[in-house]
Amino acid sequence: MISCPFVVQGENAVVRALVWSDEFDRDGAPDPAIWSFETGFARNHEDQWYQPDNARCENGVLVIEARCDSSLSRPNPDYEPGSRDWRKERPWIGITSSSLHTAGKKEVGYGTVEVRARIPVGRGAWPAIWLLGTGMEWPSCGEIDIMEYYRIDGVPHILANACWGTDTRYSAKWNSKRIPFEHFTGKDPEWADKFHVWRMDRDSESIRLYLDDELLNEIPMSETVNGSLGNGENPFTKPMYVLLNLAIGGDNGGAPDLAAMPMRYEIDYVRVYR
Repeated sequence: MISCPFVVQGENAVVRALVWSDEFDRDGAPDPAIWSFETGFARNHEDQWYQPDNARCENGVLVIEARCDSSLSRPNPDYEPGSRDWRKERPWIGITSSSLHTAGKKEVGYGTVEVRARIPVGRGAWPAIWLLGTGMEWPSCGEIDIMEYYRIDGVPHILANACWGTDTRYSAKWNSKRIPFEHFTGKDPEWADKFHVWRMDRDSESIRLYLDDELLNEIPMSETVNGSLGNGENPFTKPMYVLLNLAIGGDNGGAPDLAAMPMRYEIDYVRVYR
């Protein structure tokens, strides 16, 4: 844990109290009191099989590593010949990675989430820092993407988004900002080699998403109201949980560069303030 439980932030010197944090200052598996793991093929037709083995704490950081098994010698235990479910129609596992979340263990309410991380930027990489709500199906539960990185039409972008529910099942209303990666590398050609701080501030008025104190997206809470399937509620007034994952390929990641494997996504800390 960090030594000081308070931080002064903003022009009006608002004092925020530390609610919980993980500094990843242990060696080995991430703290099971904070983190759980997804397993298997998860979403978005992504290439990776999620498993706990690809995440570890070392030298004060959490490392999420995407690895490639070019031999395709590992069978998919969920494989069903003839299945139309993309998770079950694949006979082999070629790429593995990890996805960690705090569901049922740690929550984020109004306040600040701050994550310091170094992201992989190779072709096919899709690292993310995000939040999900509970108690309703996606997207009526609400989703906040503090950070996503992937290529759009072959061009690398950093994204800062939120979505909520509509009147149609699994159809989201998005507020997204897509910033070309060159916006950052143009200022610092070595940007990808360094750690950076992503931050979300959420209160009753808005959701504000920052990268190294640069405001990327501000989403008014007055707009984030679910459709009929979400009972017309605003999902962002409720607690949410944190996810950290490194996806590969899929709907947005694009064809991965296997020569860039293993890819490392390194998280220095996660801090949540009230």
